Amino acid sequence: MFEELKERYRAFCEWQKVPHHVKPMSDEEHQCSTCGRRYVGNFCPQCGQSAQVGRYSFKNAFLLYLDVWGLGNRGMFRTIRDLFLRPGYMIRDYLNGMQMAYFPPFKMLFLIITLSLLVNTGLNIKGENRLQANHEHLVQDYQTSLGKGGQTDRGEQLTASGSEQQTASGSEQQAAAAKAPTADEEPPRKKVDTQTAFNKMALDFNEWQNNHMAIFNLILLIPLSWMLFLAFRHSPNIPDMRFAEFFVAMVYMSNLMSMVTIVMDFFCLDETLQIATYPLIIVPLKQLTGYGYVRCILSALLAFMLAMLLLFMAMLAVGIVYAIIMR
Repeated sequence: MFEELKERYRAFCEWQKVPHHVKPMSDEEHQCSTCGRRYVGNFCPQCGQSAQVGRYSFKNAFLLYLDVWGLGNRGMFRTIRDLFLRPGYMIRDYLNGMQMAYFPPFKMLFLIITLSLLVNTGLNIKGENRLQANHEHLVQDYQTSLGKGGQTDRGEQLTASGSEQQTASGSEQQAAAAKAPTADEEPPRKKVDTQTAFNKMALDFNEWQNNHMAIFNLILLIPLSWMLFLAFRHSPNIPDMRFAEFFVAMVYMSNLMSMVTIVMDFFCLDETLQIATYPLIIVPLKQLTGYGYVRCILSALLAFMLAMLLLFMAMLAVGIVYAIIMR
């Protein structure tokens, strides 16, 4: 039993390394239904129509529907399968020029983000809008911290001015006059502490993220991709890797992690469990670069910590700007 499982695992490892095999061109002669040209091959050389186009059926209608959404062409399902079963080898094949066999990474990213929006806005097992619930939680935090503000800036200024002008004979009248606002005066503004400013930043950032998820994911990938690129740019499998190539690889890895996250969101699992998708980047890195697991794990941890440090410093700087503006 153990030997049989070992042999199957060895065969699976060998299958992972084999690139996608394109079927040979058919020797059968066809006549194009659109332009009438007779040819040998899989596509008409004059108008480009596929030789497989025949009588209309539900199968053909389904394939045409997938083509409209970009799912039927260039191996969308093959790409998903290989991302789960042989991710690093598939990415390396794509970077080596086998681009017609796999779905483009950035186009796949936008489709996955669209599916993620559908799942998080109600297409899940509970039918709840998780994005709206998270946004309402941030709004509540901001309103709570805003309600804890101290005295008003203008009220303090008026009180201080009144106390300086008080005399022994009319202190009560001047104090009352200092507290009573006139019709031309602006309503007092509450002092905004640092926590309130950060809550307001988190609220605005969450709203912007929900409206620009694709841009947010790409921006988030840039620092992490750069840190990992510095560690793997001279790898055994690709000794002269460019940053553009590595960034494309990171987009594919991000797509793999996002697909697992979508499944977790569909079952409405706790968002903190999504951190379990991060180790999924180790296997693609090992297969892509040729390094061992130890080197890949240590490099990924170091790159992740440095990227998070950069993002934390950026958010801290933005929070300080928010605190200055809101005071």
